[in-house]
Amino acid sequence: MTELIWEGKYDKDGRKVAPLRVALPFQTVETINESAQERQRTLDLVADGRDNEWRNRLIWGDKKYVLPALLSEFVGRVDLIYIDPPFYSGDDFTLQIKVDSGEFTKQPSLIERKAYNDTWGHGLDGYLLWFSETCTLLRELLTDRGSLFVHLDWHVGHYAKVVLDDLFHSENFRNEIVWHYYNKLQGNVNRFASNHDVIFWYVKSTEAAFNRLREVRDVPKRQQKRAWDQATKTLKQARDAEGKLIYYTETERTLDDVWRLPYIMPADRTQKLAYPTQKPEALIERVIEAASEPGSLVMDCFVGSGTTAAVAERLGRRWIAADLSRFAVHMTRKRLLSMGELQPFVVQNLGKYERQLWQTAEFGEQAQARTAAYRRFILSLYKAQPIEGYAWLHGIRQGKHVHVGTVDAPVTVSDITQIASEFRRAIGTGVDAPTTKSIDVLGWDFAFEMNEVARQTADKAGIDIHFVRIPREVLDKRAVEQGDVRFFELAALEVDVSRQGREVTLRLSNFIIPTDDVPDDVQRAITDWSQWIDYWAVDWDNQSDTFHNEWQTYRTRKDPKLQKSTKRQYADAGQYKVVVKVIDILGNDTTKSLIVEVP
Repeated sequence: MTELIWEGKYDKDGRKVAPLRVALPFQTVETINESAQERQRTLDLVADGRDNEWRNRLIWGDKKYVLPALLSEFVGRVDLIYIDPPFYSGDDFTLQIKVDSGEFTKQPSLIERKAYNDTWGHGLDGYLLWFSETCTLLRELLTDRGSLFVHLDWHVGHYAKVVLDDLFHSENFRNEIVWHYYNKLQGNVNRFASNHDVIFWYVKSTEAAFNRLREVRDVPKRQQKRAWDQATKTLKQARDAEGKLIYYTETERTLDDVWRLPYIMPADRTQKLAYPTQKPEALIERVIEAASEPGSLVMDCFVGSGTTAAVAERLGRRWIAADLSRFAVHMTRKRLLSMGELQPFVVQNLGKYERQLWQTAEFGEQAQARTAAYRRFILSLYKAQPIEGYAWLHGIRQGKHVHVGTVDAPVTVSDITQIASEFRRAIGTGVDAPTTKSIDVLGWDFAFEMNEVARQTADKAGIDIHFVRIPREVLDKRAVEQGDVRFFELAALEVDVSRQGREVTLRLSNFIIPTDDVPDDVQRAITDWSQWIDYWAVDWDNQSDTFHNEWQTYRTRKDPKLQKSTKRQYADAGQYKVVVKVIDILGNDTTKSLIVEVP
């Protein structure tokens, strides 16, 4: 058999390179649409060591780590996988972000461009290596009756089919489906305009599920009448149970491998979400109905605007949806919440486990040396100088001290207490003593109560403290090499709380966002702080397990205004921990924790 070879397919000893297989555990960061009763049942199951009930999953993370992590639980258990990967097209896939006063273009981060801009390190070889490793793991996730649908176009589809033939074997190739989007507007090109994509359908075995589908075709009334007249003359058609003539015409037909479905146009307010690679729901509906049954498990690891998850939910399938883009995960969350009838689902990532793996791979196995090397690396990216002799103060930048948080734990109020205590002891002592009463605290994650309680702790110590998130781009060598790692200070959220009896009212009163990513003209156009907020949600009784979304509001195309307050009537007296989560127009989240006393 002829074999397609690309750089990186084999190692120096001639062995085929296998994809990464490190089974990292997922972290649940948010539970959505779960009732109080369901929440308590979940807590009870965990406490008893029993398996949780099924929850659909929305995962933020790199497929390089997400797919191996899924294998440990779902190998041979997924019924249907649809993917719409990058087409190797060179498109730049920017996003149009709307605010009350207009819109602006959000450039993707480098870690997003790596997947969505088709900027692969070794050109086509790099793309094929990545594609082959991805589909190898996807095949292992499928049940014996499972199917994989791969959505591509003319740029790289012919190469991808050869890779898929090799992985699935050519006898398990079912169809090359042509999606003919007859309504897409094309510019002037010196060739025939491209008005179709291709979807390759492969099955795990000959026992794969398949349901024949019918489609309605538009037929002129004149043609329908001729068909009826001919039928009544010949009387050669079938009759129903009552003896009436069954009338067949071309108004309905069995679906073939050319799917004539319209492209989503910019003016389509029923579906269009301003996401560059969004596909129509009718397309995904055909895939799901043809190759799965109600209750089947459907997966899409390039979920984008959430079409697969939304259609799977509507058709009664279980689903797992993943994406590298934080903004895509947020857009999918909003889309699902807008559906009305919605089963509970969780938002997950690999969090500290992915960072632990990266830290060990980059800086070695020995714990103390690894931690020191990690801190020096982060400080160098932050353009700070490392210092010695302190436990909580790790560097100096422009006269300010810098603390570098660990990869496996959020920065907590207790950490801030230790940092402030050491800072006070260090004043005026030694060559690296503080010269300004200011500290930058760098962290991957921050505890819920950070913005409120930690700042109070720092204020009491007379310290100006700034919380700075370590960006995920740090984990990507290309981002580091190209100098594309940027640190951003956390947004600050202010919430007013009032109470009347057992009714508690929350009102957003201010939101201060770092504006480094926002063009100057857009900043000038923002006239009210609330225009930065796209979505906010409340966990009215947080149990320190995860954020449970019990209420939310968000902007939509139909209603771009933001509701700024919400109420909750508590049934019982007590002290409640309330957590508010805000997601800004760039897809970044900010949380605030409040303690409410209910009489």
